[in-house]
Amino acid sequence: MDERDKRHEQDAGRETPGESPDWTSGLLKPLMGLAASIVLTLASFWAASTPHVWGPGIPVLLAALAIGQMGVHLVFFLHVSSGPEGTNTILALAFGVFVVALVVFGSLIIMGNLEAGMTGLDGLMRMQR
Repeated sequence: MDERDKRHEQDAGRETPGESPDWTSGLLKPLMGLAASIVLTLASFWAASTPHVWGPGIPVLLAALAIGQMGVHLVFFLHVSSGPEGTNTILALAFGVFVVALVVFGSLIIMGNLEAGMTGLDGLMRMQR
């Protein structure tokens, strides 16, 4: 028997790379993500309905909780990491965020310019006479 054959026989009984031998070991990370998502969701409902948060600070707190929620989903459920295999995923995600931001802020600029060029109510009343 050749040395390669011996190694092949030894490797035959092992699990394939990347797979966990027990289903409960792969369940911990999604459950941690679920718990973090539930906590962040309850915190956002609490922040929106409590008098203990300064009124103008509520949107800022909700935005921070939403960003935290996105981070939890990216890490725990979509498995986006900073490892070498995640580089393309991170670049694609960054490009998607850039395109969405470009569309949203471009639309806001266009709507702002359209509003500035519109006639007010008094101008419309003068046009009808």
